[in-house]
Amino acid sequence: MKRTQVQFDEAQLATLRALAAEKQMSVSAIVRQAVDELVARNRSTSRDELWKRAAEVPGAFASGQTDTAREHDRYLAEALESE
Repeated sequence: MKRTQVQFDEAQLATLRALAAEKQMSVSAIVRQAVDELVARNRSTSRDELWKRAAEVPGAFASGQTDTAREHDRYLAEALESE
């Protein structure tokens, strides 16, 4: 790991310390975890990966019916009636 210096205002540091104590973690570990979550949320997915994911969907949820495209309205009505 590389050492770096980060500055927090008093309220931020107090909140971080309280959270760290509650979770029995160090403030540094809490900050690393928060950074990991932020990076994961903001990581852009490549176009190739999106195409790959989309290609995996067809057939993944097979109903066992061979006429679903033609009879979807009937199947939906039957499913809603059974609820």
